Amino acid sequence: MIKEREEIAEIYKWNLEKLYSDEDKWISDTEYVDKLIEEVETYRGKVGKSVENLLGVVEAELEINRKLENIYTYSKMKLDENTSSDRYQGMVDRGQVLSVKASEACSYIVPELMALEEEKLEELIGDKKLEQYRHYLRDILRGKSHTLSEAEEMILASVGEISGSSYQLYSMMNDADLRFPEIEDENGNMVEITHGNYIPFMESGDRRVRKDAFQSLYKTYSGFKNTFATSLGSEVKKNRFYSKTRKYGSSLEHALHGDNIPVAVYENLIEAVEKNVDKMHSYISLRKKAMKLDEIHMYDLYTPMVKDIEMKIEYEEAKRMVLEGLEALGEEYLEVVKEGLDSRWIDVYESRGKRSGAYSWGTYDSEPYILLNYHDTLDNVFTLAHEMGHSVHSYYSRENQPYVYGGYSIFLAEIASTVNEVLLINHLIANTENREKKKYFLNHYLEQFRGTVYRQTMFAEFEKIIHERVEAGGALTAESLSAIYSGLNRKYYGEEIVLDPGIEVEWARIPHFYYNFYVYQYATGFSAAVYFAERIISGDVEARDLYIEFLKSGSSDYPTEILRKAGLDMTSSEPIEKALEKFGELVAEYEALIDVEEEKEA
Repeated sequence: MIKEREEIAEIYKWNLEKLYSDEDKWISDTEYVDKLIEEVETYRGKVGKSVENLLGVVEAELEINRKLENIYTYSKMKLDENTSSDRYQGMVDRGQVLSVKASEACSYIVPELMALEEEKLEELIGDKKLEQYRHYLRDILRGKSHTLSEAEEMILASVGEISGSSYQLYSMMNDADLRFPEIEDENGNMVEITHGNYIPFMESGDRRVRKDAFQSLYKTYSGFKNTFATSLGSEVKKNRFYSKTRKYGSSLEHALHGDNIPVAVYENLIEAVEKNVDKMHSYISLRKKAMKLDEIHMYDLYTPMVKDIEMKIEYEEAKRMVLEGLEALGEEYLEVVKEGLDSRWIDVYESRGKRSGAYSWGTYDSEPYILLNYHDTLDNVFTLAHEMGHSVHSYYSRENQPYVYGGYSIFLAEIASTVNEVLLINHLIANTENREKKKYFLNHYLEQFRGTVYRQTMFAEFEKIIHERVEAGGALTAESLSAIYSGLNRKYYGEEIVLDPGIEVEWARIPHFYYNFYVYQYATGFSAAVYFAERIISGDVEARDLYIEFLKSGSSDYPTEILRKAGLDMTSSEPIEKALEKFGELVAEYEALIDVEEEKEA
């Protein structure tokens, strides 16, 4: 039975008082932001007149953003405690309205900067008074050559709502209108397939259930493939329109501009994974062998190769496991983890009305809070380690950087969380004598590689191909999209797997293809995490210390430069190849275990 929030002990609930000790202070901050908005208006038309004006407007805008983050985050986290609360929904709405008001008030700042002559800009930014904000301002000004006239910018802004129509069409079809048939589950019950239960069906130990779910889902998508092709084609054309209008060489270049990521990072990822695709083919063969299949199908990829092992892990035991798993990171790191575990950063248990899932969140002025809905499973232990990785990253960034650089980009975000997961799984594999448990842990790790490196890179290559086709004047149809996608599945998974009818339209159910070249970051982040973790596990103290410095860097430089300082060059293929070398070792280790079993059986 789900508990009421009042029934859960205080030690298992986050303490939001560091953010606001009472709601009167929250109200006071909303009033303060209104005054700051009035102040920022006084600089309109004067931003480039003097160093003092530029400094004043930058600090006013940053202070507005800092307070707004506190206002919104507090109200949203309180709402997440009980999603039915009208009080906190009202506070969230108030925060959103205030954010829009602030955004409108500050909208003149960047255009006024962009309008200045290059020589005048350099003179202002070079002043010692603006030293702390130099990287921040230079980053804004990187977009100068891609900024249009005021009239043209207004036209682009006015079509902003229209530009989201392709995703809206996709979302309405996929999430609202699409209905999947019922199938018979493992227990003989007729159950309707949904987006939520499809993957659990694919993880089923009953092959008939997996096959029925697969065929039913993709038969439904196939019936609407032309509509989905139209929406995805429109999305690609939209990206092409914006990249051409803003004078970028390609849609990919435009998408990577925000974090100043070289196109070579994207291309090297695809190239490195392609060079190591034989290791995925070996994994497919291993799956077929481990599962004792005559032939392996697409619907056999998600189910565990080893029978599910029941592991009931209570939260206090999970804390101990995480601390043990992260020992290689050293005492300084562990002290921060212990503080998080013992100082009510974490909202641990499910309660009535609480938001589902898990996240790490907070602001520059708060603790790096974690929301969990902890159940006594191994997956939840990994969730704790993962979210703690995000939170320690946030803690270090905020402790060591001023507010302006206290956050970090998406390109870097998943590295810290995944390092923790990799360290934990390596610890479990190395310290498990039970053969079935070792196979279970190896299966978990192998699937992370398959799902995060190979699969996301396949998605990234698909995005690149379809955008290049449109940029070359070609068209995207259901048939062409399916042919491209089918070819990629054959390349990534090899000749041994059966490409079941329907898999060619899987592109129609992937929402990330509307996120403008987003998914490659999952693969680069995981690869970087494995690269760091392997060096840390080896006992390389210098590598560990450089990793900690990376966590402290926030956004004080561009993501690839921050990683370079930590000893990792993401513009080369080395980190990807090193990670996939580890994948190959894991495949061999699992195969050795089942070879021993087969010898015993013989």
